Amino acid sequence: MMKFLFMIIFMMPLCFKKNMFWMVQMMMFLLMFLFMNLNINIMSYSNLSYMISCDIMSFGLILLSIWICILMLMASENLFKINYYVEFFMFNLIFLLLMLFLTFSMMNLFMFYFFFEGSLIPTLMLIVGWGYQPERIQAGMYLLFYTLFASLPLLLGIFYVYNEMNSMMIYFMKFMNFDLYLLYLIMILAFLVKMPMYFVHLWLPKAHVEAPVSGSMILAGIMLKLGGYGLLRVFIMMEKISMKLNLIWLVVSLVGGFYISLKCFSQVDIKSLIAYSSVAHMSIVISGIMTLNYWGYLGSYILMIGHGLCSSGMFCLANINYERLHSRSLYINKGMMNFMPSMSLWWFLLLSSNMAAPPSLNLAGEISLINSLVGWSWLTMIMLMMISFFSAGYSLYLYSYTQFGKYYMGIYSFYTGLSREYLLLILHWLPLNLLIMKIDYVMIWL
Repeated sequence: MMKFLFMIIFMMPLCFKKNMFWMVQMMMFLLMFLFMNLNINIMSYSNLSYMISCDIMSFGLILLSIWICILMLMASENLFKINYYVEFFMFNLIFLLLMLFLTFSMMNLFMFYFFFEGSLIPTLMLIVGWGYQPERIQAGMYLLFYTLFASLPLLLGIFYVYNEMNSMMIYFMKFMNFDLYLLYLIMILAFLVKMPMYFVHLWLPKAHVEAPVSGSMILAGIMLKLGGYGLLRVFIMMEKISMKLNLIWLVVSLVGGFYISLKCFSQVDIKSLIAYSSVAHMSIVISGIMTLNYWGYLGSYILMIGHGLCSSGMFCLANINYERLHSRSLYINKGMMNFMPSMSLWWFLLLSSNMAAPPSLNLAGEISLINSLVGWSWLTMIMLMMISFFSAGYSLYLYSYTQFGKYYMGIYSFYTGLSREYLLLILHWLPLNLLIMKIDYVMIWL
């Protein structure tokens, strides 16, 4: 694992040389293929080096991080064209990748917390530095304060755990069983805000709408997954109390997911709609983790990876439209099929994956989560039906509204999709729909 860490660190000086934009991307591809060839032991931690190691959960999420970072560079070619602080942008991106790599591979709970918070800084810089509207400062503040407010208690909780256990290794936590209400609350609150759960989700649509395309991609692709990863890790040591209290979060998430799905229908901003749909998907993930059963863990992990690819691809599509029309409003982005017929296919493919159509990973994840929730209580069926139905509803609403209808007469001149953009969308869609072939990989861990 150390070799990958050093590779990421030594990519940083490359950013400050002239015309290294595509070179950095090639290096990331190399890193990706080297990491893919890692031999991982499904049942336990492997590839140990100092504090860094890798089990199947870390492996999938690190792979997703590297992949999304490659695609972020590909989507941000506009910055390279107009030379808008492009060196610092690349540096920021590699620094973010470093933080994410370390977050997902840390064995030590305190170091996990340290890098979990560290990944906030480059994200904030992306939003405030390369965002589009003046409101990006406010969005940055929302992001910072929502996540920091919930994270300080987590730090205190980690210190308490260290005091009791005399160790911070995540691996040893399975031998502990804390039955403390306050500890339970402070250990999971930070992750629920990061996911984000309904009631603490307000920072997410704001951050998405103000972020540049790369910021939206990393937020939807990886940042939401940090919360899920954290929950999967800390629930090991709080099983007894989780049995009593998880019901609350489960109900809030499911009802919240239903409300958010309804809210998607009232959005006029394309990015805002995709951001709210992320919250709806993550609510099912939270519920699945909260059931504490095998299916729920598997499903939440698969859906996190599937959603990372799918949501990121949809933000790319929204940005492709934005670069042409300079607007994200649904009233102006109409009748796109007249201008970009081939892009219409990609809208369809990614939105169909978003509503969990086969053969996407989202489908495998949702089936698994529905299995876990209905097994936990048949009453959850009502909300799950609503969420699934409305997720198809708002996906179709977005597709029909953007692709059909009378196009806006103010469009003066226009250029169709570029080969780079088609490649970008293919690289989102292929892993999302081909990884279903290797679903056995993620179905036999734990």
